[in-house]
Amino acid sequence: MRIERFEDIEAWQLARELTCKVYGLTKKAKFAHDFGLRGQIQDAAGSSMHNIAEGFDSETNREFVRFLR
Repeated sequence: MRIERFEDIEAWQLARELTCKVYGLTKKAKFAHDFGLRGQIQDAAGSSMHNIAEGFDSETNREFVRFLR
């Protein structure tokens, strides 16, 4: 099966689920006053989705793999 869009990659789908859960957890009161920590955690979660999407647009498989590491 050929993957036409990065959204079709199972790892991206799982990363999206994780990111949504992380955002939900970091909206809770524990993180209300620690904006720095909340931001770092949210950025880290979203980074995996971003790297998969950016790597998908790579010219070569080797370059794509570099984004996944």
